[in-house]
Amino acid sequence: MDNARPSTDIWRMDYDVIIAGGGLNGCALSLALAQGGLSVALVDPVAQTTRGAGGFDGRSYALSVASKAMLGALGLWAELKAGAQPILDIRITDGRVGQGPSPLMLEFDHAEIEEGPMGFMVEDRNLRPVLLAAVQANARITAIDGARVVAQQPAADGITVTLDTGDTLNAALLVGCDGRGSGVARRAGIKRMGWEYGQNALVAAIRHERDHHGVAHQFFMPEGPLAILPLQDNRSSIVWTEQRARAQALTDLPDDAYLDVLRPRFGDFLGKISLAGKRYTYPLALSIAQRFYADRTALVGDAAHAIHPIAGQGLNAGLKDVASLAEVLTLARRRGENIGTEAVLARYEQWRRFDVNALALATDGFNRLFSNDNPLLRAARDAGLGLVNALPGLRRRFIREAAGLTGDRPKLLGGRRV
Repeated sequence: MDNARPSTDIWRMDYDVIIAGGGLNGCALSLALAQGGLSVALVDPVAQTTRGAGGFDGRSYALSVASKAMLGALGLWAELKAGAQPILDIRITDGRVGQGPSPLMLEFDHAEIEEGPMGFMVEDRNLRPVLLAAVQANARITAIDGARVVAQQPAADGITVTLDTGDTLNAALLVGCDGRGSGVARRAGIKRMGWEYGQNALVAAIRHERDHHGVAHQFFMPEGPLAILPLQDNRSSIVWTEQRARAQALTDLPDDAYLDVLRPRFGDFLGKISLAGKRYTYPLALSIAQRFYADRTALVGDAAHAIHPIAGQGLNAGLKDVASLAEVLTLARRRGENIGTEAVLARYEQWRRFDVNALALATDGFNRLFSNDNPLLRAARDAGLGLVNALPGLRRRFIREAAGLTGDRPKLLGGRRV
């Protein structure tokens, strides 16, 4: 990190907050901060027209009830609703390839909570353009495309950010929304802790003959889980976990051969299947920043934490960061505080740290428990699924947790403006 500018300098503030990274979390944070009255510079190396272009490519996200409420509070859900697929039921089973699932199933039904569907599947081609258009239309947000943050220099009153274009910007706070390899975090001296899983996630969209009826499936196999998540128009999104070498070999297969391997895992309950859109693969790891803030700097989303996708909570966890940080900064500004100080940023870390650690431990534990073929563990986990399924109170608690309806929630996650 560069040395801090002497506090005797006259400080010129260009923005309240500079956000490095204009992905989903970066856009959502800029909108939430602007709604709270703060001025924002949103910096991304890729042009908005490129980030928001293209038709269906298979990418989609499982949004919790709380995340949907937040998008509603930001004025975006009305435009997204028509293209969103409600998740009405979740079925969790254990089994082996070719043998089908265990008879001991854990089933979550949306009728068990008052808030309606447990979540919604939203395609990237719908969500990203809506966020980008809202950013472009907001007078409090300055979108700086085709530029990357390459240096940051904290000072007593704020932080100076240098772009690869040679331009410099000043703000009270810099927020890293620039992914798990965050340059913002690295320059701030924030290290990460975690480990590799030796697994890759294979992600694709599948077209099938039969109606999924809004049911999501999580099928645990010894090699790793297969999630089948409902989309509109008789399509589903899959997140298929395999050991890394095996996953790479599958990635290298042509589409027909890829489907031949997938079919005995997917099953025939939805009829014939085919690919709909592109195929993706990415390595899986647990990676959490040792701190979520440093001098005049905060981290959000994957820049702060990356977890196993086993619970489908990646984007939801990032949006929790967004809602929490936006509320902390907005309320601090209203109290007349300098929003980039340690006293303010510590509130954000305190709000998010326990939840992030708990989610990381839960996803890590589930992956280790189910991604093996140990007969003793297999019997124990099958019995555990059956036990939870037989206890309505515990089952309802799990549903509300997955829907983001528990704990000390920021106002935005409850559908309220700050």
